[in-house]
Amino acid sequence: MTILEKILEVKKLEVAELLEQHVPFDLTKEPTAKPTLFETLYNTQLLQVISEIKRASPSKGLIEGNVNPVQQALSYERAGAAAISVLTDQQFFKGSMDDLHAVSTAVGLPVLCKDFIIHRLQIEQAKRAGASIILLIVAALEQETLHDLFNFATSLDLEVLVEVHDVEELQRALLIDTKIIGVNNRNLKTFEVDLGNTAEIAAHFPFHEDRVLISESGIRGASDASTVAQVGAHAVLVGETLMRCANIDETLRTFHVKRRER
Repeated sequence: MTILEKILEVKKLEVAELLEQHVPFDLTKEPTAKPTLFETLYNTQLLQVISEIKRASPSKGLIEGNVNPVQQALSYERAGAAAISVLTDQQFFKGSMDDLHAVSTAVGLPVLCKDFIIHRLQIEQAKRAGASIILLIVAALEQETLHDLFNFATSLDLEVLVEVHDVEELQRALLIDTKIIGVNNRNLKTFEVDLGNTAEIAAHFPFHEDRVLISESGIRGASDASTVAQVGAHAVLVGETLMRCANIDETLRTFHVKRRER
């Protein structure tokens, strides 16, 4: 069984528990006004950064177990992040919905609920906790479910980052007409990282349309940022590097390199 398959098995059990405990929630309440991720990224000339709060991962183990998510998020905001990503998976990444709620309340930036979403109820949870963006992973979902979850999220005024790993998955993402597409440079089956994934997807990406491309995982410095910026990426999603660095301001700003417009 791959790591992704193991995570999805756990998610099925978590969803079953959520369904048993479900309490109806007014999802029509007006959220605090925040800029949209798409608008922030679409016209940018410099590579932007989605900064992630990441306590642990299956591949790296514990990264920073004692992080204060609000302080970390505020540091990211001050350093010029375009958005904050909060890992909410507990078993594999040591995150929580409480982290998401605390961060979304504290910052004025769009906040991404980073999790393995397979059911509408998880999207409701994210909305309730203050997320402005959710993640849908193409590799984790059948096309019909992907489309349904995408439509449900957008009906709640959430933006959706749709994550792909290869050109076939890119085509599946385009079929649901998503505007924000992320390329995970980490193979979720083996957890190996290859920045070439971004270049491969970029070669087939419809940059002439109203869409943005985000490179995720494996961005360790300005050189990596330049590599993906030169093939057209609008932004990078960076977790481990920012969690481990001594100076968030200095490190984050090194990623703001000139991007090549496609």
